[in-house]
Parts: sequence; C-alpha cells; structure tokens
Amino acid sequence: MPRQRVRKGWRKWVNTVNVSGVVIAVLTALPLYWLVSTSLKPASEIGQSPPTAFPRSITFDNFVVAFRDNALGQYMVNSVIVSVSTTVIVLALAFLAGYALAGRFIRGRTAIMTSLLMLSVFPAIAVLTPLYLLERNLGLLNSYPGLIVPYVAFNLPFAIWIMRNYLVGIPSTIEEASEIDGAGAWRTVLSVILPMAKPGLFTVGVFTFTASWSEFLMALTFNSENSFRTIPVGIALFGTQFTVPFAQIFAASVAATVPIVILVLVFRRSIVSGLTSGAVKG
Repeated sequence: MPRQRVRKGWRKWVNTVNVSGVVIAVLTALPLYWLVSTSLKPASEIGQSPPTAFPRSITFDNFVVAFRDNALGQYMVNSVIVSVSTTVIVLALAFLAGYALAGRFIRGRTAIMTSLLMLSVFPAIAVLTPLYLLERNLGLLNSYPGLIVPYVAFNLPFAIWIMRNYLVGIPSTIEEASEIDGAGAWRTVLSVILPMAKPGLFTVGVFTFTASWSEFLMALTFNSENSFRTIPVGIALFGTQFTVPFAQIFAASVAATVPIVILVLVFRRSIVSGLTSGAVKG
C-alpha cells in the first residue's frame, strides 16, 4: 500500500483546490466590491479618470435619489410580489410532482425526467412572441399574473428535477412505517415526507426566487406600465436620451442585490445539501 505524503506548514494550504477557490472568490468579489464602492461615491467622483478604488467621501444620497425620484420602491414591491408568488406556486407543484416521480412504480420516469431536463434549458426568447400574443388575448399584459404564470412555467421543470432527485434519497421504509401506523397517503406526505424535504425545498425556493427576481426579457415585454415594472426593467429605464445617472443605477443595483445575498447567506447550508443530494442520488 503506497504511503500518503502528509503536507505540513504552508504546503498544507497551498494546493490546486485552495488556490483555485481563492482565485474564483477574488474574481467574483471584485465586481461586487466595485458595485458597492461606486454606489457610495458622489456623482462627480464616479466620472473621474482614472477611477478611484476607494470612495474619497462616502455618501448615501444616491440611494435616496434612487428611491425618491426613480420609483425604486415601487419596483421592489412589484418584484417581491411576483417573485414570492412564483416561488410559492413552484414549490407546491415541484414537491408534489417530484414525490410522484420518486415513486417506485412510475412508468416512463426516465423519459419524463429527460424531457424536464430539456425544458429547463429551453430559451425564453424562442417563445416570447407567441407568449406575448397569448397574454394580450387573455388580457394578462400589465398585470402580476402576466409574469407569474410564465415564470412558473419556465422554473418548474428544473424545480421538479431537483425535488425528485432529493426525494429519491428518502428511504421508502419511512413511508411504510407511516402506513403501518395508520397514516393515510396525504398525512404521510405532509407530516413525514415534507419536513424531511426541507433542504430540497430551500434549494428550489432560492433558485426560483433568484431567477424570478432577476428576469428581464419577459418583464420588459409583458409589462410596459410603470406601476407593474420589476427591478431589472426599472433600473434599465433610469436613464434618458441625454443622461445616464450612473450613481443612481449603481445604488439601485446594490439595493436589488441585497435580498439575494441575504437568502443565500441564510439558507447556504440547505442549498448545498439539496444540490449535493441531487447530484449523488439522482
């Protein structure tokens, strides 16, 4: 049996995996740092050349102007309504569909899962025009359901895929024991399986919320009234024909990023658990 070499001192930490992780973290953090630091600079400092790495004077006026003069608060409320509604509907449908596909007696399960995987990477722009015409005929343009319905449709395949892969890892003996104790099918699903599926639900919820929160193409196409615009579209329309308020755009982008950062930090362990379970047991 070959003897394994034990690294000591600095060699214990300097290896390909750690160095690659540090490089990726730095490359990811630099744009975020530039976003935050620029949002705290006065408008006169943002246009300086060469640019300053650190704000010479920190100001929060950019955030005040973004909320006061550009209806950022309304955009955030619209995004919350659309994203939360989409996430709740997707979680309910994905859990039930994933539970059914994780069963032992489902025929054509492989074909269904393959179809779901193909649908999850289907580009929205390919069906944007038919969707617009359909929503116009149904009277769903400039409304919350006009975004919630297509968001659910596009996020559901990937959500079902993750939930099914996670639920497969739950032993069938747990369901059998619940049935022996006299619990019905719905009681078993809601009282036994649902609590055990929380990591998978958190993973699906965060991915769905993030995708709905940051979606731009359909939000721009279906909602043209300012009272129904979401954050990505609202920020894109901050500028006018002659001016581009970079200071307010950076500040609004920071405000739009905060909910996503909070979600990831709060549920990071559940997200990793849900993804790794799906990767190993799917």
